[in-house]
Amino acid sequence: MYRYDAFDRSIVHRRVAEFRNQTRRFLAGELTEDEFRPLRLRNGLYIQKHAPMLRIAIPYGLLSTRQLRALATIARRYDRGYGHFTTRQNLQLNWPALVDVPEILNDLAEVEMHAIQTSGNCIRNTTSDHFAGVAADEIVDPRPYCELIRQWSTLNPEFSFLPRKFKIAVSGATTDRAATLVHDIGLHALRGEDGGVGFRVIVGGGLGRTPMVGHVIHDFVPEAELLNYLDAILRVYNRYGRRDNIYKARIKILVKERTPTRFAEEVEAEWAHLAGGPNTVPEGEIARLAAHFEAPAYESLPPVDSGYRAARADNRAFERWVERNVFAHKVPGYAAVTLSLKKTGVPPGDVTSEQMEAIADLADTLSFGELRVSHEQNLILSDVRQRDLFELWSSLRTLGLATPNIGLLTDIICCPGGDFCSLANAKSIPIAEAIQRQFDDLDYLHDIGELDLNISGCMNACGHHHVGNIGILGVDKNGAEWYQVSIGGAQGKHAALGKVIGPSFAAHQMPAVIARLINVYIARRSEEETFSDTVRRVGIEPFKEHVYAEAHQA
Repeated sequence: MYRYDAFDRSIVHRRVAEFRNQTRRFLAGELTEDEFRPLRLRNGLYIQKHAPMLRIAIPYGLLSTRQLRALATIARRYDRGYGHFTTRQNLQLNWPALVDVPEILNDLAEVEMHAIQTSGNCIRNTTSDHFAGVAADEIVDPRPYCELIRQWSTLNPEFSFLPRKFKIAVSGATTDRAATLVHDIGLHALRGEDGGVGFRVIVGGGLGRTPMVGHVIHDFVPEAELLNYLDAILRVYNRYGRRDNIYKARIKILVKERTPTRFAEEVEAEWAHLAGGPNTVPEGEIARLAAHFEAPAYESLPPVDSGYRAARADNRAFERWVERNVFAHKVPGYAAVTLSLKKTGVPPGDVTSEQMEAIADLADTLSFGELRVSHEQNLILSDVRQRDLFELWSSLRTLGLATPNIGLLTDIICCPGGDFCSLANAKSIPIAEAIQRQFDDLDYLHDIGELDLNISGCMNACGHHHVGNIGILGVDKNGAEWYQVSIGGAQGKHAALGKVIGPSFAAHQMPAVIARLINVYIARRSEEETFSDTVRRVGIEPFKEHVYAEAHQA
């Protein structure tokens, strides 16, 4: 993984010193709240419902075990002994004291981590495929390009005061595991006819109050011109983006209002002035960055380990875990393993300090000292030998991290909601737990098959409810917490926005509502048809009729 050079370390440590002084001045009354707000936001610090919340950057979702142990120590020393992994591959602390935040940032800097630009109207943490470098369907490893974008965008003065926050995601495989179509910019790494790397560029995606799927504005930008082209997009956005209305300030609104065709033309015109300029990627730069992501010292192993095969045949619980949580690796004899952070009764995405330390030990022993954070709020050990999978599974069961539900209904994406967030209209975590308990039957879950359920506590859509096969949105109804349901959403290469089925439901109704939706799906689906496929084929009316008829009878 990428290691800081002297320049990186200097930037981060200077930032810590600056924020330490800014915090001191604020606590001494020398800065007003309005003056301090942009300073704390640029360092990832929000003021939430009960306490500050610190969002820590995990660039493109890649962590070393040294960094994970540091996060565990910080969570124990300065918080309540746990952290929350988000849909943007970051980690959030929900209870730090403001006076301690400079100390936390200093401790992060010691392990080459920070919270820079995890908030504010700037380019946020670039996200990517959590299987980057190991996936069999990978065309181009996206990690060197993510690092290139990180270095280009960090504290770049041209992009420090954008009309609104800005998010970039990069995918390098045939399967889009980075939700690129619902980002401000999505990049698909490709190879041209001559074998050279380029990028399909998608602009104007995003969720929140006005959800939209992005538009392709260029089919193949050569890698040397990647930063120039991104610069052109940001310049058009900076020039024309709304600053008078926070709800109309995202680039998706600009692209819609100007039309994708016109926006693309304006970007092309801007790029004509920038092409070949100072931001052109120098020859050899990608190779230099790629050297930081060199493959570990894999052993030469048989494609299928005999002991692993026998363990799968002899142990049904292990077999079920392998089916759901183990991902095929491009190197024979290895596998990538998803650690489920979705055990029933635990808030989705939460990990205790003790679990973090135990995961770090397992990663050191079994996966070359590295791990990943997924868009779905789980963790991944990317390089596990097949012969070690049974040992790993046994350890994960003890830690409560071996629930075999990856991609199933209880693998819920969920924001912290009203339990923590001052913006939320309703709680998310209790709804997730109630649904998990309703479907706490692995046989039934496997019969249902793959299904994404996403929950957001407000229209900001941090739980990405719009692209869930089933999406749940917390809404305020006369001061009470209610929940709106949408169905038919999807992410990936065929991203789609779900459709609201009708009036919202009370919290206590939600498990039964989900059960009724599932009943319609099971009754109506054809062989091998997903939930959203069925919704697209039969429409929302059969689901709506059954759910509301049963709700009225209840």
